[in-house]
Amino acid sequence: MTNFTITPNNAALGAKISGLDLNIAFSKKAKDVIQASLLEHSVLWFPEQSLSKNNLLRFSENFGQPVPHPTNYRDQDREVPEITIVSNVVDKGKPLGALGNAELQFHADLVFLNTPGSVSILQCIETPEHGGETSWLSLIKAYDALKPEMINQLRGLKVRYKHNNKAYNPDPLSCHPLLCTHPLSQKKFLFFSPGSANAIQGVGIEESNSLLDTLIQHTIQEKFVWQHQWKKGDVLVWDNRTTLHRRNSFDSKQRRIMYRTQMLGTLSI
Repeated sequence: MTNFTITPNNAALGAKISGLDLNIAFSKKAKDVIQASLLEHSVLWFPEQSLSKNNLLRFSENFGQPVPHPTNYRDQDREVPEITIVSNVVDKGKPLGALGNAELQFHADLVFLNTPGSVSILQCIETPEHGGETSWLSLIKAYDALKPEMINQLRGLKVRYKHNNKAYNPDPLSCHPLLCTHPLSQKKFLFFSPGSANAIQGVGIEESNSLLDTLIQHTIQEKFVWQHQWKKGDVLVWDNRTTLHRRNSFDSKQRRIMYRTQMLGTLSI
């Protein structure tokens, strides 16, 4: 189970892993190599897979303990509640899953919780020929590109996050450091999710807004981004701590069905 190839993307992050059938349990050696590859590349792409729901769950356990999505309860799979269905398909007048067909801006999963997502996984069941692409952005590269004076300015600062749906927010609101050290790789990264960033803790409103605008412009630079065009059978695994991701919109008449699993974990050492 170690005869596979890892091909890094010609981009800021990501690697393709070929020659593996994810239905088959990994040897310890293969598991170690894949886990190390995720820490190195932040996003792993496994093409041409055909996983049952239970095997997707078992594969996900290589990266942590899958949990039912803390917000999308109605979109959980009835047979395997740890799987969330992401889809625009409407069946008998009811949405099959979450998130529809609209564009989704760069974000980290569950950043509005005190314990945000650690690793996220998407399996492509159906996808349109055009549109619906997912892009990932490296927060490690974003950190590396910070000027020393900006690092000094950000050191010790935390961002307060707030979801638009008040029911999803803890009390008090979650607050996460901007500068983090990965608990496994010890790599430095800039942890910043633009969409739900509410304010920088401990500074005035004007300073907070100015700094948030600066961070947004710095973080979403194209040089940090890799875009993936989905094909049926693709399985994508990403480190939610060291990446942001976004989705392009697509024609609402085109079907898109994804199965998602989610792990939670420590943000920083």
